Amino acid sequence: MRMKTILLGIPLLLCLSLQQAAAKSEGPSPEEKANVKCLDCHRATNAQLVRDWETSAHSKNGVVCAHCHGLKHTTAEDTHEARLPTPDTCKKCHEKQFTQFSKGKHALAWAAMNAMPTTHMLPMALTQGEKGCGGCHKIGIKSAEEIAELKKHGSGFGNAACDSCHTRHAFSKKEALQPQACQTCHMGFDHPQWEMYSASKHGVRYSLKQLGVLGEQASAPKCQTCHMQDGNHEVRTPWGFLAVRLPLPEDPQWKADQVTILQALGVLDPQGKPTARLDVVKAADVARLTQEDFDRERKKMLDTCQQCHAREFAEGELKKGDEMIKAADHLLAEAIRIVAGLYKDGILEKPEGYTYAFPDLLTFHHAPRPIEQRLFVMHLKHRMRTFQGTFHANPDYALWYGWSEMVRDLSEIEEMAAALREKHAKGAAKKVAQEEALESRAVKADDHQS
Repeated sequence: MRMKTILLGIPLLLCLSLQQAAAKSEGPSPEEKANVKCLDCHRATNAQLVRDWETSAHSKNGVVCAHCHGLKHTTAEDTHEARLPTPDTCKKCHEKQFTQFSKGKHALAWAAMNAMPTTHMLPMALTQGEKGCGGCHKIGIKSAEEIAELKKHGSGFGNAACDSCHTRHAFSKKEALQPQACQTCHMGFDHPQWEMYSASKHGVRYSLKQLGVLGEQASAPKCQTCHMQDGNHEVRTPWGFLAVRLPLPEDPQWKADQVTILQALGVLDPQGKPTARLDVVKAADVARLTQEDFDRERKKMLDTCQQCHAREFAEGELKKGDEMIKAADHLLAEAIRIVAGLYKDGILEKPEGYTYAFPDLLTFHHAPRPIEQRLFVMHLKHRMRTFQGTFHANPDYALWYGWSEMVRDLSEIEEMAAALREKHAKGAAKKVAQEEALESRAVKADDHQS
């Protein structure tokens, strides 16, 4: 097998050698000539940048500054002329990876962020300034118009996508293959996958492998093992980010619960019919919308699990994740119905901009009152931890940071709703009493005049 690989590689090496020989006979290209000046200048101003590039595969294969940044920037006064690379820049050499990436969820990250109803209510420094959602969602592909808008507001970064994982200017494949490459984005409030993974048996074993305690042949999966099988840059999961999917479950209670959740997500109307927001969910690819889509991703995951586990065991563990989504959905749906009931009965005024008489789970931190804030946290923080903790083999996250918190959320929402109803009833009774008193005084006045 090794000899076959070597023999197969000979034509490619011969081709590269002939190309390099031809290039040398023609003399240095304009990009290569410019590179001497680029390196001399940036050694004085950004030395580490140059050192990173010098250690890169790009440097060893003749990919120089101008190939990515163009030839227009030549002095300190015209830095705005430096072209910033986009995924199309990388596509010239990495077409397979670009094609895979373009079909995956990371490519849609920028569109998904901007599709959220409250994104545009955030300070620009948090979104386009990349100190909030934009800091990770910049991995998504942007249009030329969006890039121009970013530059207009002083953000010249985030145009590329590949450099989110293969960070510039080393663009190291080895770096991107480590689970830590995923850590900066997949952590925190609504997606603490790093915390779950790194404290799980999978993550601990890989950490010991990195430290040399376990040998190179030890079974120890990393993020890329399960989510980038065979280096596939699509990076998909069976359930998707929202853990809702079509077709709806056959179980009557779970189906009803998922319908309620979809109504609170704004993708189904009160009659259960699709809304315009469903198109946004489809475009952002945050849910699996056909059985075939789900089955394809589930099979990929099962095949990966079987590298270390028996299929029966793997199927059982993934089934537990499905069951935890079902259990979490029932708690969340109960909470949604309580808040929707407050709108329906006139206890709470339906917030402006809410199309239907359901709380909007996508309003996030702009939910108007404490009870709706608690519901948003229940959905985006605790429900996520419940099922993601299960799938990531982290019992503590699944139970104490997820399920247990959802139970607490529901009890607090029930208590707040009861207090609001009591307050409303007292207010209504007081109003009736005031109206009766006014009417009584009016009657007495009429009697007095007569």
